[in-house]
Amino acid sequence: MEKKMTKTDILRKYCRVATNQDDDRFVGIQGDADGLFVYFPLGYHLSDEDSKIRKDILHLFSIINEFKEEKEGSITKRNNNETTNVEFPLNAYMEIIYYFLKNGYYKETDPIYRTQNKGKIHWSKTIKNQNPALIKNNNSSYSLIYTNFTVRDSTPNEDKEITRINQYCVYESFKKIGWLFNSYMPSKPLGKLNKNKSLTILQDKLSNTNDDDKKRLFKSMIEMINSMDEDSENQFHYGTYKFEHVLEKMIDAMFGIEHKDDYYPKAEWNLKFDNDARTYPLQPDTIMEYNDKIFVIDSKYYKYGDTGQSKDLPQVTSINKQITYAEYAKRLEISEGKDIYNAFLLPYDKESNKFGVNDLFVNVGEATGEWRGQNMDKYEYIQCILIDVRYLMENYKINSEDNIMKLAKAIEGAFDENKQYV
Repeated sequence: MEKKMTKTDILRKYCRVATNQDDDRFVGIQGDADGLFVYFPLGYHLSDEDSKIRKDILHLFSIINEFKEEKEGSITKRNNNETTNVEFPLNAYMEIIYYFLKNGYYKETDPIYRTQNKGKIHWSKTIKNQNPALIKNNNSSYSLIYTNFTVRDSTPNEDKEITRINQYCVYESFKKIGWLFNSYMPSKPLGKLNKNKSLTILQDKLSNTNDDDKKRLFKSMIEMINSMDEDSENQFHYGTYKFEHVLEKMIDAMFGIEHKDDYYPKAEWNLKFDNDARTYPLQPDTIMEYNDKIFVIDSKYYKYGDTGQSKDLPQVTSINKQITYAEYAKRLEISEGKDIYNAFLLPYDKESNKFGVNDLFVNVGEATGEWRGQNMDKYEYIQCILIDVRYLMENYKINSEDNIMKLAKAIEGAFDENKQYV
């Protein structure tokens, strides 16, 4: 039964978990004139409260920003029945919102001058405009003493063009992603933004300030305006249709060794008519070491953890490749005398799944190659491990002994100590 929406979890209506089926593979944020949604990866368990969901979304953005391999964010513009894509500068939008929440709209200040006996003295105007008293000193010399000064002060000027540009940028930022922060929506500025004039003003401001906060703001406004045109209802997205690459990198960061290229199987061509016949090595996703054992791990962004259907498991080509990785590793001097294990890692949600389990790592079975015959080595029994996606995303930067131990136990636990292996 669908959970009833409350005032404390209204952000949830903007969130989806991608199924990784057909057209539902995107992970990130997408928006157009009809609405805006955030898509989490397969196996992710969404929080219930606004404060937690907000953290989840911002954390998702940071992961995508860290691991995206190409321009994964874009705005689709439609002009004269043609479509073009430009990069969607998510970080610029967020910087503009951060500055606004901290300081309000950006305002220039105009200097004003007052006559008074204290304050920030403007000496050239004081000398020009104030009448000093002539005081005789004890040595019969004279000194000029000012009893009043021309003091410099400032007052915000909200009529300057830079403020109007900032108001426009703040409005567009809140319109697209402001709901991440609160329910506030600023008023829509009057009139249209002159793109070329605005960029000229911002470039001038950027080149004439040493204030780091202002520099970040001006750069962000420039990025935003460069990505926009007169049609502010264009579609945009920031994310990836290939989250499998992100999953691989998180798993490798969490469990892998740094020198895994030692385990890359290589080949070469010796040709009669061509001396330049390079081949590229096979590259396992992750090599993990624990207790003098080697674990060859392949990350698969497959649906089995969600569907529980065998058709969503790795197929024979992946199984064969894993055996090749392990056979090559066994021949290496650095692995001499060590047990070698093989495993697939698939995503799942430990809070909601078809298996009735709630462990961070779950061994759901093993794959073997029928062509391998009898008396197989341990690495020929390729274990299938489900890993909780939320836990992975929250802990992938921690390459800890504890996490490595938990995964090793999930893999090794499938083997009978009394059985003989090659």
